[in-house]
Amino acid sequence: MTSDSKATFEKYNCCVIIPTFNNSKTLKNVIESVLEYTNSILVVNDGSTDETVKILEGIPGIHVLNFPVNRGKGIALRNGFKEAVSLGFDRAITIDSDGQHFASDIPIFFKKLEDNPDALIVGARNMSGESIPGKSSIGHKISNFWFHFETGINLPDTQSGFRLYPVKQLDKLKFFTTKYEFEIEVLVKASWSGIAVESVPIRVYYAKGKERVTHFRPLTDFTRVGLLHFWLVILTALWFFPQRFFNRIKKKTSGKIYTTPFSIRMRNLR
Repeated sequence: MTSDSKATFEKYNCCVIIPTFNNSKTLKNVIESVLEYTNSILVVNDGSTDETVKILEGIPGIHVLNFPVNRGKGIALRNGFKEAVSLGFDRAITIDSDGQHFASDIPIFFKKLEDNPDALIVGARNMSGESIPGKSSIGHKISNFWFHFETGINLPDTQSGFRLYPVKQLDKLKFFTTKYEFEIEVLVKASWSGIAVESVPIRVYYAKGKERVTHFRPLTDFTRVGLLHFWLVILTALWFFPQRFFNRIKKKTSGKIYTTPFSIRMRNLR
């Protein structure tokens, strides 16, 4: 770990959260790669039944939350966020434990943070790469479309798990999803609350064949994501669109008041 990377994490009061479930083959390498940038690591062991506990016990200096049973990635992240806030952190970078992300891309997030320190930043994968599974590419396009409808934001990758969250701001919001779909819910509700949602390009690696361990269940998880978007679209129509409409009217009205001849004369007299 270099002094520069340590100083950057301290500057932004940031930690790294690694949610994991039965990824013992890749977990140690992921943690060690993150340790090159910071010691502020929080691993959320979501009820793993493999060698995960033993691996975590062999790595000193990291903070660990152990769930007795698997509760879902959404619950793991939500509890990770709360734990990070209780430990005094303002921000947290999340990185998956299956080895698909590169810890060496972490500085890219901080570079983006210089422009907007309060932003939620998503690492956007190149979904046209040869190693990208077909179902992931299709699902990501559909999710991006509905996210744009719900928020008005063009985000190239709404399903990436490599992100930087302003956890202290998110602590004020309420969430109800528990699985993979939480990563959609948190983006939409963060945007609705006024948090800027931006992206940076990242690299991604998908192991081939049996080497790749994934807990994503296409039918079940696509259904859950679809139901979430259905509910968010209803909220968008009933709440977000009207709110955005009245906010625009308010801005236009306040602008007209500011530029009246009387106000111009008053400014000229100062």
